[in-house]
Amino acid sequence: MSKVFLIAGLGADTRVYNNIDLNEDEVISVGWIEPHITDTLNTYAQKLIIQYNITPNSIVIGNSMGGMIAVEIANILPIKKVILISSIKTIDEAPWYFSMFRRLPVYKLIPGKAFTSMGFLIKFIFGKMNTADAWLFNDMLKNSSPKFLKWAMGATLHWDNKTIPPKTYIITGDKDHVFDYRRIKDAIVVKGGTHIMVFDKAEEINKILKRILKK
Repeated sequence: MSKVFLIAGLGADTRVYNNIDLNEDEVISVGWIEPHITDTLNTYAQKLIIQYNITPNSIVIGNSMGGMIAVEIANILPIKKVILISSIKTIDEAPWYFSMFRRLPVYKLIPGKAFTSMGFLIKFIFGKMNTADAWLFNDMLKNSSPKFLKWAMGATLHWDNKTIPPKTYIITGDKDHVFDYRRIKDAIVVKGGTHIMVFDKAEEINKILKRILKK
């Protein structure tokens, strides 16, 4: 039995994995810890390794920004498998707006508390969802730390990784409005999958995860 660490995305918590079935493994949900203002995704990954005792030969699954952190963990430790869902492996796969917001960091002008009140953007960014799902994602955002959200926005935009760790698998959707699947190499593409497909297409994601975990 392997230890499987689950890392959520920006503005979310591990409830995003509520519909994921990993009953055959020991699952550890990784919660966010408060970052230092100077942390990069790499130094933050190092803190999570210590906080959650992530050891070599573990499996790390990351969704969205959590996938980028999972890559950093795998660059530090010899991870058994790193699985990214609705994420990217390197900065070369990042969308065009990353470079735009690095040059024009307007997010720095927004108060941290304001980020937790942007639930009205959830459906626009993540795609169509029912009322219950929209409530859950809005609740995750409202309960996020404003300090963490503001830091994470900057750390994500300034991520510069170009190294793909061994045994990296990526699952993405062809309707993802955040990360364009056409920029992502060697991905398993889920038809109709949006940025929250880990939640609303969990049945299909579960089948893919089981195939990957059996390799």
